[in-house]
Amino acid sequence: MQRRYDTDALGTRRRRTSSVYSGPVDHKPAQLDLGRLIDRPDGDFSHDGVQQLRQDFTRFMMRYKFGMEEIVTKLSILRDEFEHLHETNPIENISSRLKNPDSILEKMGRKECDSTFESIAEKITDVAGVRVTCSFVSDVYHVFDLLTSQSDVVIVEVRDYITDPKPNGYRSLHALIEVPVYLSDGEVPVLVEVQLRTIAMDFWASLEHKIHYKYREDVPQSLLDGLKDAADTATELDATMERLHAEVKTAGQLSAGLKDELSRGTVALPDDAFVERLKRLGS
Repeated sequence: MQRRYDTDALGTRRRRTSSVYSGPVDHKPAQLDLGRLIDRPDGDFSHDGVQQLRQDFTRFMMRYKFGMEEIVTKLSILRDEFEHLHETNPIENISSRLKNPDSILEKMGRKECDSTFESIAEKITDVAGVRVTCSFVSDVYHVFDLLTSQSDVVIVEVRDYITDPKPNGYRSLHALIEVPVYLSDGEVPVLVEVQLRTIAMDFWASLEHKIHYKYREDVPQSLLDGLKDAADTATELDATMERLHAEVKTAGQLSAGLKDELSRGTVALPDDAFVERLKRLGS
C-alpha cells in the first residue's frame, strides 16, 4: 500500500492511510461473546472455536497494549530528562487506558463496524489512549513536537481543539500516531491516540465527562451553559498563566534596546544619591 502524506494545521507531516492497529488488555474473556467480534465462514463456535477466538482477540488487544506502553515509555523518558537536566519540566502527568471489550462492542454499533478485526482496527481509532497533562499551552505543543519528531513515530492525524475548540468548549490537542511493535512473528504497526492538554483543560474535561455520564444524553441546558462558561474561564486562566510564566522566564533580562543603549553609553545612569535612596526604601 502506497503511503501518502499531507501537511496538517501544525505544519507536521501526517499519513492519510494507515494499516492494522492493536488494543486493550483489562478484559474478562469469559463474559464476552467473542463470536460477535469476528466472522467465521463456517459459523462453527464449538468449544475449540471459542477458545481460538479468545486467543485471537487477546493477541489483537495485546498489540494495542504494547503500542500504548511504547508511547508511555517515550513520554516518561522525556519527563525524566527534563526533571533532571533542565530548569523546567513541561510534562505534569502521563496516564493511559485501553478500551474494554464492552466499550469496543458499543462503539462498533455506533460506527456500524463489521465484526472483523480489520474493521475494528480501521474504524475505532481510540482503542489505546495516552493522555499528557502540561502546565501551559506552549508546553502542549512543545511535548507534541518532541514526541512526533522521533524517527519511529508516524503522524496519522492531528485534531487541534485548542486552536479550534468544540462548540461545548472542549479544548485539547489530539494526535493519532502509529508506532511499531515487535512481536515474535514480526513488526506490527499500532495506532495510539495521544491527548495533550493543560491542567485547566483536563479539569474541565473531567467535570464534563462526569456530568454527561450521570445524565447520559439528557443534560439540563443550565448545566451545558455552565460548562461553556467554565470552559471560557479555563481558557482565560491558561492565557493568564502563560503570560505570567513568560514574565517569570524573562525576569531580570534587559530589553534589546536598553542593551544597545548601555553598550553605546547613551543611557542615563542614576547618581549615587538616587541609589542610596533606593537602598533605604528596600530596607
